[in-house]
Amino acid sequence: METPTIEAIDAWTTPLFVAELADHEFLKDALLTHIYQRQQEQENAVDSDVAVQAKHNLSESRLDFLEDEVPEVMELRRMVEELIAEVAFEVNHQYWPEDAEAYAHVIESWYHITKNGGYHDAHSHPNCSWCGIYYLDPGEANLEGRNGINRFYDPRVNAEHYADPGTAYLGGQGFWDFAPKEGQVVIFPSYLKHSALPYFGQKDRVVVAFNCVIELD
Repeated sequence: METPTIEAIDAWTTPLFVAELADHEFLKDALLTHIYQRQQEQENAVDSDVAVQAKHNLSESRLDFLEDEVPEVMELRRMVEELIAEVAFEVNHQYWPEDAEAYAHVIESWYHITKNGGYHDAHSHPNCSWCGIYYLDPGEANLEGRNGINRFYDPRVNAEHYADPGTAYLGGQGFWDFAPKEGQVVIFPSYLKHSALPYFGQKDRVVVAFNCVIELD
């Protein structure tokens, strides 16, 4: 009997990317100083006024952090826009016109200063195509204890309705936990639901998050 030809089609995958921010050590102290200065000026713990009830024991800025005219903030914005443009090209270039050049624009950006017991419930980011989280100082967050990590949830809503050896490739748990590492940026599509699990530690957990749109030239 002749063996049938089987073509594999890898459909509906979810691309995520992790990058090391090359100038992290150069930027870190100045960024932290600026963030804590802005925190002192906040009128509310969650100054963005977005999903206030989904957040606990953390400070969140307005959604304009990367617009600040501070050299280190401006450099951070330049770097993350370049990263997002590279990611968009990697994922999409085969669908774009030949020789098209992509530009990423940060449309929303904010910091989180999470204190002992703080968390952010599951959510996604509308009105953009790509999002990122920069781990400026993860504090005492760690993967082993699932302490203060970002958890990303499987977007295939029925992926767990049945399990046998034939579904082992699905991962079985319905989520992916990102190991927090200082200086890293995790980049993900905006539809991907995620959360920040409860953080326990005496040091603050400080991240900068951002939403981007893509334009072609």
